[in-house]
Amino acid sequence: MDTPKIFESEYRFCLLLWENEPIKSSELVRLCKEHLGWKPTTTYTVIKRLSERGVLKNENTVVTSLISKDEVQASEIDELVNKKFEGSFPSFVAAFTKNRKMSEREIDEVQKLIDEYRKGL
Repeated sequence: MDTPKIFESEYRFCLLLWENEPIKSSELVRLCKEHLGWKPTTTYTVIKRLSERGVLKNENTVVTSLISKDEVQASEIDELVNKKFEGSFPSFVAAFTKNRKMSEREIDEVQKLIDEYRKGL
């Protein structure tokens, strides 16, 4: 199943959901007002829209996600790599690191991920 597209404002909403779920919709309204400056109608509209797209469920006023943060982030990266780098992950990494200094710790973390991926093949 493809991960549904989540737009920027929806993503900020989902960050609150993922951090607090399961959560009553009324509490989510309060958090969205506090952190995003949204009116209650905006929050309920987003809950409805994301529910219709299969991102979350709202049962008995309790909201829970159906898609994880990791799934959304992976989908966004796949889309970026395909759209901007003709599907080439090495080109993406080269562009990402070209003007950004990576710490030794970050380099070690990336190397560990590569090593784990290689072992899984």
